[in-house]
Amino acid sequence: MNHLLRRLAHELSQCRLLSSIGLAIAVVLGVTTNASAQTAAASTPLACASKAGERQVCAANTSGGVALVRSTGASACLLGKTWGYDDTGVWVSDGCAAEFVLGAAGAPIQASQPAPTPPEPERSSYSTFDASGTGFLVGRSNVGELRIGGYALVRFINQMGDEEFTDHLGNVRPIDLRRDIQFHRAMIHFRGWLMSEKFRYQITSWTVMSTDQTTLYGFLGYQFDKKFNLYAGTTGIGGSRSLYGSHPFWLANDRVMADELFRGGFTNGVWVNGEVIPGLWYSATVGNNLSQLGVTARQLDRGLASGGSVWWMPTTHEFGPNGSYDDWEYHEQLATRFGMSTARSREGRQELEDRRPENTQTRLADSVALFETGALAPSVIVNEADVRLLSFDAAMKYRGIFLQTEVFQRWIDGIDADGPLPVAQIADKGFYIQGGFYPMKKKLEVYGATSWVYGDKDAGYSNSHEYLGGANIFWFNSRNVRTNFQIMQVHRSPASSTFGFYVGGQKGPTVSVATSLLF
Repeated sequence: MNHLLRRLAHELSQCRLLSSIGLAIAVVLGVTTNASAQTAAASTPLACASKAGERQVCAANTSGGVALVRSTGASACLLGKTWGYDDTGVWVSDGCAAEFVLGAAGAPIQASQPAPTPPEPERSSYSTFDASGTGFLVGRSNVGELRIGGYALVRFINQMGDEEFTDHLGNVRPIDLRRDIQFHRAMIHFRGWLMSEKFRYQITSWTVMSTDQTTLYGFLGYQFDKKFNLYAGTTGIGGSRSLYGSHPFWLANDRVMADELFRGGFTNGVWVNGEVIPGLWYSATVGNNLSQLGVTARQLDRGLASGGSVWWMPTTHEFGPNGSYDDWEYHEQLATRFGMSTARSREGRQELEDRRPENTQTRLADSVALFETGALAPSVIVNEADVRLLSFDAAMKYRGIFLQTEVFQRWIDGIDADGPLPVAQIADKGFYIQGGFYPMKKKLEVYGATSWVYGDKDAGYSNSHEYLGGANIFWFNSRNVRTNFQIMQVHRSPASSTFGFYVGGQKGPTVSVATSLLF
């Protein structure tokens, strides 16, 4: 393991930006890894196990460091999520069971000794950009901790069908179909705590080759109490369950059509969350707008957006890592989740120097961007509009079976334009249903989904839908490396982006094959 850590650090050092960040954090923490590396190999195994929804502490002297050597349970063991350690012992939760190696300075405490009070584990920020992988522990001292994690995806996509469509105003528009192979996106996460285990940080380098975007983002947060935590940085504004930290634990590598159209986007803001009673969570956010990707501070107006969610997990009080969209954990007890999400924002064009709009987050039911010239009436430009989002979702997991549905409603009103418009409000709605199961436990998953969008008929919009099916192959008895195969039949896609599966107006099939890794 130590050799791998040193090799990883060497490889990361080739990237000037990432190595500078990692070196700076490591210097602040005053961390050295050589001592724990030398002692870890000399320790004896310590077995520690938990059940779903349960937390167990195995008392041990961890002063020489701890390494997970073998997972022995049905659920994933994710460092900082479902297992960890401090000066008092090793803890596991939510079905994680494993054998751990203690450093040479430590040995299991005898059972006759009283177990210490367990430390409070790191709690998910339930942000869109939570780092979900186990990661590698670079080092830890009495002033902080640094871990490095990452995610990467290689994808082939082939979109087929008609090459043009007619929008709701009768204009014929081209459909930009694709067939290409991309190292689609990659993330490198630096995260941990500083000065106090309650003060958490994450800094991420994110690049999407398909859209030629590269950015740094992250957040800082203080975990005051199980019922109240405060964060600031990059997050999702709300409006969809998929904006609350579940990526990349989805059935496919990206969202279904209705979710892609109706969800809010990613912005910078402040949010709070907490678990009021076991299994009942809330999150509330105030941010700059619906989506700030590619938008400079000069393009933002003086308004603020807001969003939030409430979700209840009544039977097991958990729903897998970050609320994952499958049952890799193979729940022996029925796990359920019910939720509601909302978002609102006064959106503007975020105009570029050539007067083209940068704001393409909000698309109409015919896939035309709201702020595009002539979107609602010939030659008329929409300058501002209120966008409100509301969704309700329900899901269950049991013995490898996963089912989920979400219903969406969106209102666009308060429209300010430079000319007369035929409508004052546009109200669209939609839903999706998706489900999967494991014919080969933790090796092969198959799934299917359908999603529908019902455009506002009073405003001249029609309906859209899709059907899709796919499979995931897990190569190493881990959900962290998988190959995904998916085929979709799309009818008039209202969603459109180079990032996801959809191109505006498409009528026809799409085939994709992708392999991803998470650590």
